[in-house]
Amino acid sequence: MKSIVLFGAGNVATHLFRAFAEIEDYEVIQVYNHREKSLEFFKEKVPVTTDFTEVFPADIYLFALKDEAISLLADRVHYRDALMLHTSGATPLAAFESFEKAGVFYPLQTFSKNKPVDFKEIPICIEAKNESQLKMTEQLALKISPAVYKINSEQRRSLHVAAVFVSNFVNFLYSQGEQICRQNKIPFEILHPLIKETALKIKNLSPFDAQTGPAKRGDSDVINEHLGLLNEDQKTIYNLLTNSIKKLHGKEL
Repeated sequence: MKSIVLFGAGNVATHLFRAFAEIEDYEVIQVYNHREKSLEFFKEKVPVTTDFTEVFPADIYLFALKDEAISLLADRVHYRDALMLHTSGATPLAAFESFEKAGVFYPLQTFSKNKPVDFKEIPICIEAKNESQLKMTEQLALKISPAVYKINSEQRRSLHVAAVFVSNFVNFLYSQGEQICRQNKIPFEILHPLIKETALKIKNLSPFDAQTGPAKRGDSDVINEHLGLLNEDQKTIYNLLTNSIKKLHGKEL
């Protein structure tokens, strides 16, 4: 049985803890977080601490923290036999440069603490300092997901940017659509089937081929009508995206 100390108590840490609780051969033996209040979920399930001097020795130290905290906390680790892993998409493996055993364990998904996820459908991107450590990281990843990808730090930086475009930015656009609906007393749920179909479509088509709408058609009458319905911030976003789609699909600006 390999032991894991989990650093962090946010969305990613919570979902990983739940996933590890369902598998054999690995056990989370402790959770560390600097804020005691954030540890409430874990207290009845596993030993917890806010004191770094109380961190247990373990086979794996898994850092599910904000990017800027990873190196700062890792440098305080005195037990050097553990395999150091972090879950960040934007932080390079070099964050653990002072450790002999280190890697990356990056689950590529958006996590909300109270929204269940199925790790069997979540890609996990891994990296390590050498083949032996990569194998150890892969063995852990395969325990919770069949979709494990060997992605180096440079690739992961680009992948993280791509993920921001297809998730965070898209979700922001959902919020703008919801705002427009509410202002006009329209239930946002009307758009749910459209959102679902748009997402499903790219499983069979490239996003380029799946593009529809007035910008792709170059329908200036509809575009101008839409602009008249928007506030200034929304107009800026609408124009930027419309012009980008026109450029991509060869329409005159």
